[in-house]
Amino acid sequence: MTHAADIGMPSARAATKDAGGENFPVGSRLIAPRLRLHVAAFYAFARAADDIADDPNLSAPDKLARLDRVEAAVTGRDRDSPGLEEAHAMRESLTATGLTDKHCVDILTAFKQDAAKRRYDDWADLLNYCAYSANPVGRYLLDLHGEARKDYAASDALCTALQVINHLQDAQADYRGLDRVYVPLDWLGAEGLDVTALDEPRMGPALRRVFDRCLDGVDDLLAAARPLPRLLASHRLAMESAAILRLAQSLSRRLRKDEPLAESVRPSKLAFAGTALAGALGALGRRALPGRRRGEAHENAPAGGPHG
Repeated sequence: MTHAADIGMPSARAATKDAGGENFPVGSRLIAPRLRLHVAAFYAFARAADDIADDPNLSAPDKLARLDRVEAAVTGRDRDSPGLEEAHAMRESLTATGLTDKHCVDILTAFKQDAAKRRYDDWADLLNYCAYSANPVGRYLLDLHGEARKDYAASDALCTALQVINHLQDAQADYRGLDRVYVPLDWLGAEGLDVTALDEPRMGPALRRVFDRCLDGVDDLLAAARPLPRLLASHRLAMESAAILRLAQSLSRRLRKDEPLAESVRPSKLAFAGTALAGALGALGRRALPGRRRGEAHENAPAGGPHG
């Protein structure tokens, strides 16, 4: 199942799919070269866990048992069992960088939820899922770059917005392929709909209103995320986050006017590159303006964290 974006501020599932099928490139070259090995380890770890959660040949109890084994490996309770190589490598990366395993454990919480839960009652229920499936990825990136934890809130808003965008992009595929529905059930019910509306070849006016209601929430989240690039100490991460923010804003607009049940609502390679470049260069220009409080994101940053 394709979900959020890339490893630079997206979601757990964003880090799990082939880069060509995602909104944002995995392991963006904007990430500092010395950190890419750790980002790649995170990507591989999340992908291995995602493959378990989405395996159609496994029962829910079997998925949960396997994900528990992955958690034991990444937290160090199991250091040598075969078949858990990605989790062992992630643990070694965490040891090398001095980072907590909490973000990995939180992501596994989301995958375990996917193994057992297929519907979301309301917007709050969906946002709670995103708190585990999406937000830990951005927090991991901030920690890896030695950024301030006070900036988690803006990162969380961007990651959650990206997750919901991908839920809307893939709403039909998720329903048909995995019987998972991430559109709030109460909003469907308020329009006289049930989940079968996602199986139609095109959305009617009622489902359009549900999607637009979700996008209203996305736009509120993106407004909360807007300060993130200027808060970050790392120039590279600031450019990365600005590029992703610009792309997310573009996708939100497209999802309002396009037909996600009938067509793929994803940018072309050219549009992707242009939008991302505009966001990144805009962030770079703003950081060069006189009076910017450089280093404000260093406050309360974890000791010894690398900056890019």
